[in-house]
Amino acid sequence: MTILKILNNNVIVTRNENDREIVAMGRGIAFQKKPGDKVDSERIDKIYALSDQSTFSKFQAMLAEIPMEYMLLSERIIDYAKNRLGNKLNDCIYITLPDHISTAIARYKENIVLENPLLWDIRRFYPDEFEVGLKANQIVLEETGVKFIEDEAAFITLHFINAELNSQMKNVYGITKIMQEVCTMVKDYFHMEFDESSLNYYRFINHVKFFAQRLLSGSRYKDGDDDLLEVIQFKYKEAFQCAEQIKQMIFSRYNYDLGKEELLYLTIHISRITQKS
Repeated sequence: MTILKILNNNVIVTRNENDREIVAMGRGIAFQKKPGDKVDSERIDKIYALSDQSTFSKFQAMLAEIPMEYMLLSERIIDYAKNRLGNKLNDCIYITLPDHISTAIARYKENIVLENPLLWDIRRFYPDEFEVGLKANQIVLEETGVKFIEDEAAFITLHFINAELNSQMKNVYGITKIMQEVCTMVKDYFHMEFDESSLNYYRFINHVKFFAQRLLSGSRYKDGDDDLLEVIQFKYKEAFQCAEQIKQMIFSRYNYDLGKEELLYLTIHISRITQKS
């Protein structure tokens, strides 16, 4: 392998055996080197090969700016997240997380600590991802001595939700807000609190999460059989009436009209989560 580009003393761009551009990282790997020189393979600690060229270019730019140790601790967090969540993460996480970690550490060293207004909802709606955020706090403390508060864990959580959903970060805030609005309407309508440890709650939250994603992306289910909706409407009258109110709220605030299929599934999930044990 030969050096194509030097990003800093610890990071280079080269090609692998399949002639694919990759980023190689290692302590002093580019020290006193220039493009065209051979790569000292013994110095390579980590190799990154991202599939999307646009993401790969942004990744290179980011690596040129942040300390190597922040990239490596971010890699530890990402590896933990992959094992903990069991979901495929978009390559964007290799850009957004190290960038966030680096800027957050700089903020904390200047005693600038930000509160996260969505902390409570993030902890409630995304418990698995929030656990990753807490683990990230622990890793940052171990590696740097900087102690993040739980609000920072929630900010980190949003990056993993974003990587799971493959959506823009601003949409993650929007998704969480819609989830909050729908949950509040259901609780107010039935004068109840949810059993957040139940399987039905888990199913309901996941349904609302992906509904919110569809809403913000402008996509929707194709409408199915009217007869099935009529059966559900008759069988789960209160749940259907609650779903109708949610439909009106969504249209009023987001100009999004829930189709019959959306209404059907929402009614079923509301019925399940509100049924008495």
